[in-house]
Amino acid sequence: MATNTHTEVPAGAKGVFPPFDSTTFASQLVWLAIAFVALYVLMAKVALPRVGGIIENRQKRIAGDIAEAGNLKAQSDAALTAYEQALADARARAQAIANETRDRQAAEADKRRKALEDQLNVKLAEAEKTIAATKVAAMANVRGIAADAAKAIVERLTGTAPTDKAVDAAVGEALKS
Repeated sequence: MATNTHTEVPAGAKGVFPPFDSTTFASQLVWLAIAFVALYVLMAKVALPRVGGIIENRQKRIAGDIAEAGNLKAQSDAALTAYEQALADARARAQAIANETRDRQAAEADKRRKALEDQLNVKLAEAEKTIAATKVAAMANVRGIAADAAKAIVERLTGTAPTDKAVDAAVGEALKS
């Protein structure tokens, strides 16, 4: 069966690599130009516009996200400022309440202190009256006690008891000086 298929090499012929075959070189250039133009048109009309649209959408989305992030940052800054202001107001109110409470308690303590001082002054006056009365009573008894003591001392030292008149005169003279 002497059929030649395209895979069989004729006897005695050398096989040449088709792209390097000079007899088919012109047709290969034509097909290269057709394929290049077809790929160029396909890329220019279909692929590049899609890629460009995707890039443009991506840039719009990034710009939108950046703008939204800026808005959210502005809102968070405003919220932070409001929070700090509310915190400062709360501190001021707490300080005012603390000052008011301290002043009120100081006034109450001062009032109680004055009432206690008044009670103590009354008790002190009563104690001074009692002391003065006790002193007067003691001073009234001093003459008699001094006379009895002088009489006992003289009797003990001399062995004889002095007269009441002499003891009263000596005590009276001693109390005058």
